Amino acid sequence: MPGLRGFTRRPPPARERCELCAEPLAGEHRHLVDTGKRSLMCACTGCYLLFTRPGADSGRFRAVPDRYLADPGFTLGEESWNRLQIPVGLAFFFRNSELDRLAAFYPSPAGATESELDPETWRDVLGPSRLAGLLRPDTEALLVRRERGEGSGGGTGPGECYLVPVDACYELVGRMRLHWQGFDGGAEARADLTEFFARVRAAARPPADEDLAEAADARGADRGTDRDSGRSGNSGGTEGS
Repeated sequence: MPGLRGFTRRPPPARERCELCAEPLAGEHRHLVDTGKRSLMCACTGCYLLFTRPGADSGRFRAVPDRYLADPGFTLGEESWNRLQIPVGLAFFFRNSELDRLAAFYPSPAGATESELDPETWRDVLGPSRLAGLLRPDTEALLVRRERGEGSGGGTGPGECYLVPVDACYELVGRMRLHWQGFDGGAEARADLTEFFARVRAAARPPADEDLAEAADARGADRGTDRDSGRSGNSGGTEGS
């Protein structure tokens, strides 16, 4: 009956909205990192661009960049991988600025699982990669994969290492969680993983001069901040610290 149509029709799906200004979002949109909550936020173009300006990333919200970098010379032996204590052949690593430490995660049927990573292991195992010094805190990650070799020997290949936006890592975690079956993930999850890394390889490029210059500038700014903090400490520090 006409009067019942409003109750029987399915409501249209709710549109995603910017988590800062509530503007409706298109299908493809960018993300911010909320460093206080350690979470990703969907953002419209205007709000995203606010946090790409120089100095804006010193606050709570940081824009997730879109660069993909590759380290073709990367190798990771079995002994080094075992030192990371990652039970699967895939992990991502990023610097958490709120906790002031490196964080290591790997995908699992339950989502992103954190693994303890001490600074010495980071320096010894992943520090030699030319990408390690280019990471932007909170917003970029080193994505490392240890390939299983073919045949009954069960050996491993030299591995792959990419610098990627951190939201790409969480996309991968979501896809693995969605398709994971059985103990090893199953055929569908493995096919999805293969397709994901094909996209990463296609997008990734070797580091350019501007990447190296930016990393050097960031290290210089960090040293300046450390010197300022030292002077503040000698004068009695700041209130509430």
